[in-house]
Amino acid sequence: MADKTLIKLFDGKQVRIVWNEKEEKYYFAVADVVQVLTDSEDVKQYIKKMRARDPELNSNWGTICTPVEMLAPDGKHRKITASDLKGIFRIIQSIPSKKAEPVKKWLAEVGAQRIDQMIDPELTFQMAVEDYRRQGYSDRWINERMRSIEMRKELTDEWHRSGIHEPKDFAILTNVLTKGWSGMTTGEYKRHKGLTKQNLRDNMTNVELALNTLAEVATTEISKERNAQGMKESRQAAQAGGRIAKNTRDDLERQLGRTVISSERASDYIRPIEQTDTKD
Repeated sequence: MADKTLIKLFDGKQVRIVWNEKEEKYYFAVADVVQVLTDSEDVKQYIKKMRARDPELNSNWGTICTPVEMLAPDGKHRKITASDLKGIFRIIQSIPSKKAEPVKKWLAEVGAQRIDQMIDPELTFQMAVEDYRRQGYSDRWINERMRSIEMRKELTDEWHRSGIHEPKDFAILTNVLTKGWSGMTTGEYKRHKGLTKQNLRDNMTNVELALNTLAEVATTEISKERNAQGMKESRQAAQAGGRIAKNTRDDLERQLGRTVISSERASDYIRPIEQTDTKD
């Protein structure tokens, strides 16, 4: 399952959503959708009663719903009962609400939005830019982040070509590359910044992002030039790419007289922006 929870708003109420890359579909938090439709003060009890009065829905609940890791109200990631678009539509059928049709239309638009992004990847970048702006990131940082996303995609494509397909192997190679220029694995780097579930790159400074991107670009080009095959040769390319970025870091730090590895995270340096949007 995707590990990043999206928060979409309908009529001022939050609906948690995650995108499953493998299945290429969204999963919606059932409780959030029910809350939007019913304004119930006790959503869990409403769902329990809803299942009791709809035996067919109840008997297929385990098929319609699945636990998905999402952001919980306490700020931690937990397994939340969720359903894909088809399942959510079935649940909506059991809820007498004047909002049913508007919610169905909204949910369908959310799903269609992702399909549009897959057809036209530029839309994904445009949406990412707007999301980062809403969070308060500077345009300079956003430009660097967009470049890093593009370069990361080229690197993962190259790893696929070299025969790397398992997520654990991607993580190993990423650690090799990251440690090569920063002196820390991604896990150690996140701890250095006091991060848990947050994305490391979303919490890097402009300089850190630039160095990380340099390491990935160098690794990609070295791997292509060597026609790397398999884990051993891909690791060697990642080590070489990391060293190139490390050399650049060392030169910069000599000029500055200080380290460029920061313990700051995004919340320490992005400008606050008031959330005035009532739509997504």
